[in-house]
Amino acid sequence: MESLRIALEIVLPLFLLLAVGYCIKLTGIMNETSVRQTNNMIFKVFLPLLVFFNIYKTDLTSSFDMSLLLFAVVGVLLQFIISLCLVILLEHDNARRGVMLQGMFRSNFVLFGIPISTALFGDSAAGLASILIAVIIPLYNMLAVISLESFNGKKPSLWKILVGILTNPLIIASAVGILFVVFHIPLPTVLYKTVSDLSIIATPLAFVILGASFSFGETGRCVRDLCITLGAKLVTYPLLFIALAILMGFRDAHLAVLLTVFGSPIAVSSFTMAQQMGGDDKLAGQLVVFSSLLSVFTMFLFIFGLKELAFF
Repeated sequence: MESLRIALEIVLPLFLLLAVGYCIKLTGIMNETSVRQTNNMIFKVFLPLLVFFNIYKTDLTSSFDMSLLLFAVVGVLLQFIISLCLVILLEHDNARRGVMLQGMFRSNFVLFGIPISTALFGDSAAGLASILIAVIIPLYNMLAVISLESFNGKKPSLWKILVGILTNPLIIASAVGILFVVFHIPLPTVLYKTVSDLSIIATPLAFVILGASFSFGETGRCVRDLCITLGAKLVTYPLLFIALAILMGFRDAHLAVLLTVFGSPIAVSSFTMAQQMGGDDKLAGQLVVFSSLLSVFTMFLFIFGLKELAFF
């Protein structure tokens, strides 16, 4: 019962935030334009501040773990390779292939990783997640560009990949946070309080806006591809890589962070990238919606199971 209570306390608030966002959409308080503008602000201002602040508060010497970084990076690359084989075998439409490939390996690690890890193991896990963001997010961006460009009839552009990585607000925030910690640069008290207050807003606001962006109009034509992509993303890959992590000795905060890397839903930005790079943006939108909804239940089951088996 204790494991059930903990799992519910972690996951249920996220579900309720999504529900609040969807109710806002239904009442018409926000339209598509205002939701899109707010989402843009969250990913360019609030989430970078959250990432920066978590790294700033982190003791890098105790949080940096090369084995954790290597496992996460190799795991994401293996996901990409396996997913590439799957989409080539199971889907013949190139516009959908790129979107499905991106959806199978690219998780919303920033949005889910920090709150779930923190809820389970406090600031130590938040520090691990924040440092991992600096490595995993550039990797996701690079592979996402390759995924979409590989199936639009053009040769992948190294320049586009590099620009996408270097201009990503989360990457910039991670780099600045690490510089502040390494060179022991103190934030003035007033600025510290301001950044702290703004970073607190990031997670709840991001979940509310994610709920407000839900749309179910294109579901019918996407059922087969939704099942294939979400089956891999939310069930097969988490089971596979968490089992491997356990066998390799990862436990507690380290295992919690890896669960959010491999078990989180598809990144919201994957929809925007699909729009910009010639992918099937309708399918991309449905994947974000349903992975976000279903992940509430899959993450609950994973957290409950790992608590019951004493791996957390």
